[in-house]
Amino acid sequence: MAFTSNARFGRLYKALLWGGAVTLALGLAVTVLALAGNEQDSGGAMSHDHAVEHPAGHTQPAAEQTANDGLETISGEADPHAHHRHMLESKAYSRSLHDYQLPDLELVNMAGEKTRLLSEVNPGKPVMVNFIFTTCTTICPVMIATFAQVQSELGAESDALRMISFSIDPEHDTPERLREYAGRFNAGPQWQFLTGSLADSVAVQKAFDVYRGNKMNHEPTTLMKAADGDTWVRIDGLARAADIVAEYHRLVGR
Repeated sequence: MAFTSNARFGRLYKALLWGGAVTLALGLAVTVLALAGNEQDSGGAMSHDHAVEHPAGHTQPAAEQTANDGLETISGEADPHAHHRHMLESKAYSRSLHDYQLPDLELVNMAGEKTRLLSEVNPGKPVMVNFIFTTCTTICPVMIATFAQVQSELGAESDALRMISFSIDPEHDTPERLREYAGRFNAGPQWQFLTGSLADSVAVQKAFDVYRGNKMNHEPTTLMKAADGDTWVRIDGLARAADIVAEYHRLVGR
């Protein structure tokens, strides 16, 4: 009887051990599967977030940069001379007649000598003027080169003409700088470059209606008048040397 009870107890003990092992194994399996599922879900979520962060394979920034470059070019923000470069594309000009009331201001010539505006524009011969500054890199070199070509095309006729280039940047354009600039374009003795104080420079520009707020906004303008006249021929635009010579001959009756 004792032997039978012990045997039964042994079988029951073994069954309990086996059942516990199975339960433990199943629990571990469920835990492993759960962890694996979480990692897969987590990995999928990270991959999705990354895809949202860079949806276009980095091509969008380049497109945006191209658009910004285009806007800067159109608006002129990247190039303060953008409107001047546009002017260089056209040689069209307009002609008009004007009577200007000029103040008798004190100016300085490229020899460093003081002079007066009215004496400069009334020398007893025809006068031709423009407005420039020596650090300009767009329309000013073109305007000065055009004046040099006018001087060349007129030849001996230029001796009977007074040419004047007014600096609109007197704080930078000293007489020495103007002499160097004039020499660069082979300006003859009939061609004078004038500077002065900032206030007088602005007053001259306003008197001739060419003041545009600051030097970066200036426009290409050529003015000329006969020796015994008060009416100025105004040419707005980058006229060719041949056009200016033709206007000059028309002015003096040749």
